[in-house]
Amino acid sequence: MTDILAPTEQEGTKSVLKAWMKKVGDAVAADEPILELETDKVAVEIAAPAAGVLAEILVEPDAEVEPGMVLGRIADGAAEKPVEKAMAQGAGVSLGKAAPAAAAASGAATRVPPGIRKLLADHGLSESDILGPLTREGIQAEVERRAKGGAPGAGGTRTDAAPLGPAPAGVTRLPHDSMRRRIAQHMTHSVTVAPHVTAVFEADFSAIIAHRAAQAPKPTFTAYFVKAAALAMDAAPAVNGRWFDDRIEIYDDVNIGIGTALGDKGLVVPVIQRAQTLSLADIANELQRLTAAARDGALTPADVRGGTFSISNHGTSGSLVATPIIINQPQAAILGVGKLEKRAVVRGDRVEIRPMAYVTLTIDHRMLDGHQTNAWLAKFVSVLEGWS
Repeated sequence: MTDILAPTEQEGTKSVLKAWMKKVGDAVAADEPILELETDKVAVEIAAPAAGVLAEILVEPDAEVEPGMVLGRIADGAAEKPVEKAMAQGAGVSLGKAAPAAAAASGAATRVPPGIRKLLADHGLSESDILGPLTREGIQAEVERRAKGGAPGAGGTRTDAAPLGPAPAGVTRLPHDSMRRRIAQHMTHSVTVAPHVTAVFEADFSAIIAHRAAQAPKPTFTAYFVKAAALAMDAAPAVNGRWFDDRIEIYDDVNIGIGTALGDKGLVVPVIQRAQTLSLADIANELQRLTAAARDGALTPADVRGGTFSISNHGTSGSLVATPIIINQPQAAILGVGKLEKRAVVRGDRVEIRPMAYVTLTIDHRMLDGHQTNAWLAKFVSVLEGWS
């Protein structure tokens, strides 16, 4: 027997077994995807550690998974023998939820990204139900159409209805999907355990706008924020740290997570690794790659792992100030950048029109104090305003 183990590294969130792609008795090849795990950040396929036959399923879909947990076992030989042996010994072979989960993952499993497949499974849909491109937006449009009583998109029957009872007139009910539940749990945990305190500064974007205009291709503003944040860690190194019950840890590598919205499905936080070593162009390229992967449901565990600091560029949707922005536990702080707009500011004895934005640093007050927060923000703003 070969154990199928859950990954030992997990980025501070609960993991849930989403689906088995095989049922007990099925033959599996080494490195073939065999099950899917999900956190509030990413859905990831787990490959078979050896060739053989799936002999035991020890963890059912929707159950929470601890790092290193044994999820099932693979045996050598023909399909019938390990199953018969396991059943004869009362070894806990479970067929209840494995069969439908495996059936749902058949055929298209090797072609459809795991994030898209997860959304389809969450809402009881298949590829043929979606009109047009198989995207998050297309799936959400189909869910909303059905919730309002519309006909299925491309055939089939309504399988997404939840047993919520009839909704009052004018009310649309959408059951929570598993990613939204994970996000809710993570956010509630953060505000429960960490005293959130937010400081607000104002930044003049004139220098980075001028620099950006001279670049080809133009970096996004977020690339500048990542670079400036990495440089600001010199002013208050503990901002790039994590709180644990028995210690704090402060890191040399600045691994910056970027909150990436997925529409009504919530958000994920892909991580730019070792941002302190990257040029502005390198950061811009990595941002482009991670954002595309996030929206295509193609992030890998490595893409969301190891974050030591986070940025929420909430101004892109029009927000001036957001406070507090919930800290991604166990990190110590999160930067927020508001909407860029022209405002009247005093420069010496003159009133000038400048491109301005509010920037915030929300801290875990168990780990950081006001003087560190203000020192970090002062350095961050200084880098942006003095960009050359």
